Amino acid sequence: MTPRRDDRRLVPPYLATAGRTQPTRNTLDRLTLLTATTARVPDGLESAQLRLATLVHGGALSLAEAAAHLRLPVSVLRVLVADLVDAGHLGARAPIPAAEQLDHQFLERVLSGLRSIR
Repeated sequence: MTPRRDDRRLVPPYLATAGRTQPTRNTLDRLTLLTATTARVPDGLESAQLRLATLVHGGALSLAEAAAHLRLPVSVLRVLVADLVDAGHLGARAPIPAAEQLDHQFLERVLSGLRSIR
């Protein structure tokens, strides 16, 4: 028997979602920030959900980062995240729009002004 040459999974990713292709919520973007809502990883989760919940308990991650860590397609992870958010195990927050982000040049000017007050 020859060894496997590639690093593909033995189980197709769509089995992690029980064959579902659409998440229950359409607000999940690749940049959606995922956070844990409980102090510990919940019991009774499926394998892929358990891996995701364990990963997010280490700190906030974007959906795309979590997909990369778990080596799952973003579309599969959207379904898993939607299920965990619906169950109350994960929190999902939309990324900060570019218009609401702080201007770095403005912050540098404020910092420079504060330094000159001394």
